[in-house]
Amino acid sequence: MKTFLKFQQLAKVVPFLVYQEFNNEISLVVSKNTLLFVLTFLKLHIGLQYKLLSCISGVDFLTKSYRFSVVYDLLSITYNSRLRIKVFINEISSLPSIVKVFINANWWEREIWDLYGIYFDQHPDLRRILTDYGFEGHPMRKDFPLSGYIEVRYDDNKKRIVVEPIELTQELRYFTFESPWL
Repeated sequence: MKTFLKFQQLAKVVPFLVYQEFNNEISLVVSKNTLLFVLTFLKLHIGLQYKLLSCISGVDFLTKSYRFSVVYDLLSITYNSRLRIKVFINEISSLPSIVKVFINANWWEREIWDLYGIYFDQHPDLRRILTDYGFEGHPMRKDFPLSGYIEVRYDDNKKRIVVEPIELTQELRYFTFESPWL
């Protein structure tokens, strides 16, 4: 309850949309336009000091209007407190890069770009980090096929690596997992 009063007082300065507290974990939902300001404020404010960015992760909500969420986990070592910042965006929106605020965000933003296709404006080096440079698509998206689009294998006859498009032997089926006997 003490932390809620602290953030209620900060609501006059920090523009967040939703405040959530569950099991002593605090989450703030902010808009993409205020993300840089909020993270800078939380890092530099003397009463908060969230100076450590411990993680950035992406989430795909396939059927929602705001399809993606980017979650920033912050830690204040001074006050032994954790804070989660969430931003929701659609498929065509981009987020501002926070590398100027937290230098360790560089690799995590590249990973989210590579796996989800979420673009970060003014990122110093936004390129693939986990998949090959010629890879097409973003494998953590829920609409990405489980088998992928191509097969890479070593051919003993040709004595080299062969890249072939995948041919599915049966058509794609959608399962409803409802019992046909009811």
